[in-house]
Amino acid sequence: MQRDFMAEARDFLARTRLVDGHNDLPYVIWARGSHGDVRAWNAARLHPETDTDIPRLKAGLVSTQILTAFIPTLVENPIQDRLAVIDVMLQLEQLYPETFHPVLAPDDMEAAQAAGKIGLFKAVEGLVGVESLGHLRLLHAMGIRLATLCHNETLPFIDSATDHPGRRPGNRPLSPFGESLVEEMERLGLIIDMAHVSPPAQHAVMDCAKGPVMISHANARALCDHPRNAPDDVIRRIAEGGGIVMATFVPAFLEQAVFDGMQPVMDGLGKVREDIGDEEYRRHKDHAFRRFEGDGIDSLIRHLEHIRNVGGVDCLGIGSDFYGGPNPPGLEDAATFPAIFARLMQRGWSTGDMEKLAGGNFERLWRQVYREKPAMA
Repeated sequence: MQRDFMAEARDFLARTRLVDGHNDLPYVIWARGSHGDVRAWNAARLHPETDTDIPRLKAGLVSTQILTAFIPTLVENPIQDRLAVIDVMLQLEQLYPETFHPVLAPDDMEAAQAAGKIGLFKAVEGLVGVESLGHLRLLHAMGIRLATLCHNETLPFIDSATDHPGRRPGNRPLSPFGESLVEEMERLGLIIDMAHVSPPAQHAVMDCAKGPVMISHANARALCDHPRNAPDDVIRRIAEGGGIVMATFVPAFLEQAVFDGMQPVMDGLGKVREDIGDEEYRRHKDHAFRRFEGDGIDSLIRHLEHIRNVGGVDCLGIGSDFYGGPNPPGLEDAATFPAIFARLMQRGWSTGDMEKLAGGNFERLWRQVYREKPAMA
């Protein structure tokens, strides 16, 4: 009798806890949806124009979804805009209490699963506008439990992987203030996310961090030479410190041909050039996307297995980075997670290794980082 791997994968995800490490739905609702009015956007209906909504999160058997309050680095009012996107996450919790369970502590992930709900874990992407340690304390008080240190642009205290060398503030990839931010994040129990951070700055963060750190959405640079992807030495060092690297679905991070196809409209460091019009950008993006070879799930698994070979199975995770953009074949939206695990079963992955990948590694890291009552130094 032929095995039904998809049925087995759904059964597996129903009894384990799948944690998706990165999803920009709050920004999509704020910037491209209903200007932050979650009731008007209606997360309970299917949204074919994007990749994430409640029906597809349920179909994907996501147990805990890390939602991030992303804002672009170069906005005029970063604090004001950040608060607006955080409010979107709070609205999702309050308008859909039958669906979402707030996740503020590791035990909340298990409580969400027991209640038949999706855990809603709040994060911020890029610390633009954070000019004091007090800003970190306020974010923590608002329920933020993970912070990505920067986005596509270098900040005064840390280098981005995708910014021009001329924009860097000095010879140090992590400034003394950046070091103090890392120290304060560890005191608060905020998970330190080094996605978007340049490799020299990633090493600098690990030089001063006392506990494990992570990358929430990136792949292996050895397989796709995108500056956002993690070099082997970074993967290895993260793993040695008990951290994790969460593989992502972004086409240009998965396949070299797609990244190469985007070069005419990129600045050489993996970021869209500022002088490119929307029409020309869309034309090149569509052309590059057509260069995706084969199936997105197979490509993702190649990266997962490379990361496993370099750092071991204990450093694996999945961070989709769904943001309403083009996604690879087979990874089109948040309903596709069972297909990933069905394919892993076909490839002979053990149940234990898949449990670690799905969310076990993330939960272990968070339990180590978490502080129930942060004490002032």
